[in-house]
Amino acid sequence: MLFSAFILGLLGSFHCVGMCGPIAFMLPVDRTNNFKKVSQIAIYHFGRLLAYSIIGLIFGFIGQRLYLFGFQQQLSIIIGVLMIVVVLIPQKIFNKYNLSKPIYKIISKIKSALGSALKKKTFDTFLTIGFLNGFLPCGLVYMALFAAIATGSILEGSLYMSVFGLGTIPLMTTAIYFSQFLKGKARQRIQNLIPVFVVIIGLLFIIRGLGLGIPYLSPAPVFDAASSEIDCH
Repeated sequence: MLFSAFILGLLGSFHCVGMCGPIAFMLPVDRTNNFKKVSQIAIYHFGRLLAYSIIGLIFGFIGQRLYLFGFQQQLSIIIGVLMIVVVLIPQKIFNKYNLSKPIYKIISKIKSALGSALKKKTFDTFLTIGFLNGFLPCGLVYMALFAAIATGSILEGSLYMSVFGLGTIPLMTTAIYFSQFLKGKARQRIQNLIPVFVVIIGLLFIIRGLGLGIPYLSPAPVFDAASSEIDCH
């Protein structure tokens, strides 16, 4: 599943360039010193990965609680179905029933903090920008969070989000260096692949939850023999 996280991040970064690209373009990197520039970009990415890993930790905790209550397989199926449904529902319906409005005040504060940080050039500023950037709302991040919940583990949820973040680094870095990179048809074609891949990941989670006895892909449910014997007595 970690491979799917990296590919989702890699393909999703074409969407990220459109959403977070303006922040990347405006990074106050030192363009006169290559070493400083690379260091500043690396710190910015580290900040994003730190934010993703913390979010993954939280949602992985939610998944772990559900796992402990015996809902791991059902959860995997539900998450898979949700991922597919979200992709298939037209965007205009999401815009009509926008559930993120209650957190707009928080988002506006994050954007305000980002605006202030973009005016500075200290190394900790790039960490702050990347960290805050990681908390901005994004459809692809939501998809990755669904998957983080389905891992059913705090550490695996955090790791899933970290690997997702790693997948976004190549193109986001390219965007910082070349702001005009991949415009037009090429970028549009790759963006069209994102929903297809999200559906594939959703199907994988459904198959995983069915417990078909396929090693690694859909392992059979593990029953506690001791508890079964107790029940029989």
